[in-house]
Amino acid sequence: MSKNYAFKPLEFNVRDESSLIERSEDFMRLMQTRRTVRDFSSKAVPESVIANAITVAGSAPSGANMQPWHFVAVSDQKTKSEIREAAEVEERELYDHRASDEWLEALAPIGTDANKPFLETAPWLIVVFAQKYTLDENGKKRKHYYTPESVGIATGFLIAALHQAGLATLTHTPSPMGFLRDILGRPDHEKPFLLLVAGYPADDAQVPDIGKKSGELLATWKT
Repeated sequence: MSKNYAFKPLEFNVRDESSLIERSEDFMRLMQTRRTVRDFSSKAVPESVIANAITVAGSAPSGANMQPWHFVAVSDQKTKSEIREAAEVEERELYDHRASDEWLEALAPIGTDANKPFLETAPWLIVVFAQKYTLDENGKKRKHYYTPESVGIATGFLIAALHQAGLATLTHTPSPMGFLRDILGRPDHEKPFLLLVAGYPADDAQVPDIGKKSGELLATWKT
């Protein structure tokens, strides 16, 4: 039987137009400074910062409010080393055999390869799992809807929260990623969605000199 939710009045702070514009511009400028980083410092980051960011991610909308996600935050060095070792096995297979010439050509300007030292260097790895269904107290399956879309939105919230806090991030998606479920002891109905590396950038970190879409390439307006 489906659950019927109780309803309550919406708590919403209505802002004047000047405040709306100012706040939107402030956040826009902040997020425009976000860059994907591959060179991390080992400097410690408080667990509370990661916990707060995960709570923000958990506030994301989801299909039928199923919240089909689970986050595993890893700071244990042994576990990070295990993840790096397994990830590099898959990455070497990708670069040597799986990836098409077109894909390798697209990656070449960024300078990536199968070596992933950031998986051990960065203080935190946050593994995002997508749940295809949940199990009730009787072991009965409850299907989730719009799982990839919902988990993708939550991951975006997570990245924004970490950037707002002052941390750098890297989205890492070794393929396949089943080893993450095995190493972290997650159940079969959870599928690794993305591995997010989080921490401070190394003092000598560099990033490609690239830009983002803007103007007509970014959006079309029908006003």
